[in-house]
Amino acid sequence: MFSDLTGRLNAVCARRAPLVLALFALLCAGCVALSITRISVTTDTSKMFANSLPWKKRSMELTRLFPQDSNQLVAIIDSRIPEQGRLAARQLAATLSQDHTHFKTVSLPGDNAFYNSHGFLFLDTKDLEPLLDSIVSAQPFLGTLAADPSARGLFGALGLIGEGIKAGQGIPSGFNGALDGFANSLTAAANGHPQDMSWQNLLIGKLAELGSQYEFVVTQPKLDYSSFQPGESATTAMRQAINNLEFVKTKEASGIITGEVKLSDEEFSTVAHGMVLGLIISLVLVAVWLILAVHSPRVIIPILLTLISGLLLTTGFAALAVGELNLISVAFAILFVGIAVDFAIQYSVRLRGQRNPDGSHPSLHDAIILTGQESGAQILVAALATAAGFLAFYPTSFIGVAQLGLIAGFGMLIAFFCTMTLLPALLSIFHAKLGNGTPGFAFMAPADAFLRHKRRQVVGVFALLGVVGLALMPLLKFDADPLHTKDPNTEGMRALHLLEANPLTTPYSAQVLTPNLTEAARQAAAFSKLPSVHDVLWLGALVPDDQKTKLAMIEDTASILLPTITVANPAPAPDAAAIRAAAVTAAQKLDAVKDQLPAPLEKIRQALHTLSTAQDNTLLQASTSLTRFLPDELSMLRTALQPTPVTMESIPQDVRQDYVLPDGRARLTIHPKGQMSETPVLHRFVRELRSVNPDVAGPAMEITESANTIVHAFTVAAICALIMIAIILLVVLRRLLDAALVMAPLLMSALLTVILVVTVPETLNYANIIALPLLLGVGVSFNIYFVMNWREGVKGPLTSPTARAVLFSALTTATAFGSLARSGHPGTASMGRLLLMSLGCTLLCTLVFVPALLPKRPIDEA
Repeated sequence: MFSDLTGRLNAVCARRAPLVLALFALLCAGCVALSITRISVTTDTSKMFANSLPWKKRSMELTRLFPQDSNQLVAIIDSRIPEQGRLAARQLAATLSQDHTHFKTVSLPGDNAFYNSHGFLFLDTKDLEPLLDSIVSAQPFLGTLAADPSARGLFGALGLIGEGIKAGQGIPSGFNGALDGFANSLTAAANGHPQDMSWQNLLIGKLAELGSQYEFVVTQPKLDYSSFQPGESATTAMRQAINNLEFVKTKEASGIITGEVKLSDEEFSTVAHGMVLGLIISLVLVAVWLILAVHSPRVIIPILLTLISGLLLTTGFAALAVGELNLISVAFAILFVGIAVDFAIQYSVRLRGQRNPDGSHPSLHDAIILTGQESGAQILVAALATAAGFLAFYPTSFIGVAQLGLIAGFGMLIAFFCTMTLLPALLSIFHAKLGNGTPGFAFMAPADAFLRHKRRQVVGVFALLGVVGLALMPLLKFDADPLHTKDPNTEGMRALHLLEANPLTTPYSAQVLTPNLTEAARQAAAFSKLPSVHDVLWLGALVPDDQKTKLAMIEDTASILLPTITVANPAPAPDAAAIRAAAVTAAQKLDAVKDQLPAPLEKIRQALHTLSTAQDNTLLQASTSLTRFLPDELSMLRTALQPTPVTMESIPQDVRQDYVLPDGRARLTIHPKGQMSETPVLHRFVRELRSVNPDVAGPAMEITESANTIVHAFTVAAICALIMIAIILLVVLRRLLDAALVMAPLLMSALLTVILVVTVPETLNYANIIALPLLLGVGVSFNIYFVMNWREGVKGPLTSPTARAVLFSALTTATAFGSLARSGHPGTASMGRLLLMSLGCTLLCTLVFVPALLPKRPIDEA
């Protein structure tokens, strides 16, 4: 009955072809307009999971309470010496702060008055004491420099070292690590290649090592959501500002941009480029395979037009049903091309093979009716089963695949509708020609005979492979880290890898929100004891321990040093003659103890002799480069020598707001040890944190919880899909055996895919795991054709037109997926590779396992 219905539908569409084309043209135009106005794409991986999930709620709550940590665009400044980096960061922050068009907030987290004035207090007492002693021992040298912060003062201080050696005092301990720097800088200046000299390590030693080696400028840009890359204009403005920095122009510093906004924009760019290019390549190569499948342009063009129309209609449905696509659901276009083309190929190959009982060609109109009657039910069952495989994922908490399931599921129904209506109309308008000769693969007759004769052995081999697949399933690896699916060569990812090396800046931290500071202190102590925890940052961690002892030590040092380095009226900048005279005097003092000088001082002595005869311009440039950052470092030293006691109440609000909310709730940020990009290390870190508090949030927890969510979603959806497909098959086929003949190869192809994934190996991730619903869809489509042909008495499965259609359908699908595998985006490429693996296993089962599995009939003995 349904066969007659599809035959009559095809006949009507063929007779009223112009009207059908006009209706589809209107529908497609409406869908295009709808897609342009309503559809968008987000690269925010957090949106791929339902907001109702407990771990997602905690993450969203923290984002709401601490909005300063979200939607960030970060510049990382790397420089030859730390002073250049600090100055470059300050200049960049000043520039961006004036750009109200692109940036809402700009901050320098590493250059804060609170940390600058209390830096000494954060050192361990055992490290602080020798540092202060070395500073005190350098008092004469520093006093000279404070009074005259120029090359003249520096040369005078170096002369004092020569006098000290002559008097038997030796070199002050505070200068041991700095002499090499002095020697190199002086030599470069003397040779006419002056470079700014760093005073930071000399003056504040280990205090400079507390933070990162990089300087950070953290911004919250104004995002343009009308653009596919909302942060692009802000990123461009930041890049221009970085390129205009003095030290960037001289190649002594560099700036690289990262942050949530940058990573999202980059990911969309790589994914979109891969998808658009893949879709174009797919359509072109599909046309090539269609030439080999049906040979006639009068059939190929209708197939392509039907495919494009179905894709436009599906995109319009996506605009209505979803609106905002994500990094997974955006793949629906290529999946549609890969699967929907099967329906059109099945229809067209059978059309080309239509023959009258006497072997002559029927009329095109009659052939269309016969093809509709013959293939309509089979294509409908394939479409329903494929749609069920996709739609089973819609109710899950994995929104990424849920969206894909909804769009692709309805897309299969749209593809069936287009195949049964638009395709016959187009074939009629293009006056499609029926094929000549045998429509199937006549040369496959020996293979058919072999599979029927050796069916038990073939089924036994597949059964053995199935057992191997079952045994290997525990070895499947799932990686939910979204960073592993991004292009590692983009600027944002290269910057992120720099941060990962430092526990204080790693993107794999965790956070806990506690009701008050008392509870925060208790949990911080518990977290700190865990082996995988590097440190716990909270408001109480900003209160240094053993302050009384440290303050006394710092005060003693300050009483000795501050009067020396606090000079109200430093000497004015010297001219070239004064600098030359100072170089001559210092060289003479070092000459007097020439035989006692260590290697660095000997190098300094030679450089001073060279400078004493240098041109005026060389001397002035040397003075600038040698002492450019000296006043600022002396100022920072004076500030660091005058700290005040720190209590949680005295911490300033600009620092406090990152740790405590107005209602008293306190946040803990937990930094890990080890290479957190390695899954076992990450899982151990999360497992230990949960032993203290199961409500931990933050990036580390989100990665592990999203993995659990994905695995659970696919487990439930796969079971539901199999049940729905089985029900559809039982309803349509009405025989348990026939349904089992379709389902068995489906399960076998899944187990063969497991073998490939483990052997290659290919790690499963949130992007490529969509191969599972596709495996169900394609597998059912291919298998149902053979089983229904078998029910209708078709002999020789591999010589039939169905085998030809299945093979070329698989090749066109492989072309679509192969274009994904060539993508520059690792997640998209892994998706393409896994899809190709699953497709290959499905095709093997369809063309080898199914013919061997089909029970023998009396007609097979004839």
